[in-house]
Amino acid sequence: SEVAADLSLAAGRSTLLAACGDPDILVHNGAWPDENPDFRAWSRADWLRAMDAMLFAPVALITAVVEGMKARGFGRIVAVSSRFVKEPRLQHMLSVSPRLGLAGFMNGIGRAYVRHNVTANAMLTGIFETDTQIAFGHELARRSGRPFEQIWQERAATNAAGRFGRPEEIAALCAFLCSAHAGFVTAQNILIDGGGYPGVF
Repeated sequence: SEVAADLSLAAGRSTLLAACGDPDILVHNGAWPDENPDFRAWSRADWLRAMDAMLFAPVALITAVVEGMKARGFGRIVAVSSRFVKEPRLQHMLSVSPRLGLAGFMNGIGRAYVRHNVTANAMLTGIFETDTQIAFGHELARRSGRPFEQIWQERAATNAAGRFGRPEEIAALCAFLCSAHAGFVTAQNILIDGGGYPGVF
């Protein structure tokens, strides 16, 4: 069942945890904060809002459920993150910085709990056909005065795969990481970006 709650607040997290009992699987997808591309304009309040949503909230949820997973002998924790964790860009650091912090925390959890069959991994996503990307494409079209279709095709062409990823491709990777078959995969940041990241490691 669906639970509407602000996970950046302790009360919201309590509402969620009360509704789901003792989960064996936790998948976290942090909200992307509204960003002014000029980092000099970011206030302390902007930073705290980003940290609350994308670092403190998932850390609190993981902390609340991981011991139960350990006691039951099974747990899967997956963070939906961004390839910019491996390729930070200054204009996105308001969201990338907390994601980097979460990557470090997940690495520690993944190594500490794997002997109890509890794993923690992150999916580093590139461009996908999501509502967020579609809305961003329309915003770029509005700013530039060009057709949305042209903007969309140009953005797809910048990726090595020449297209946007499909949501079901993320779902398939997530399903594997959450399955019994992935018990030996932990503390990893796994790229799923159609070759968008230019590095080797």
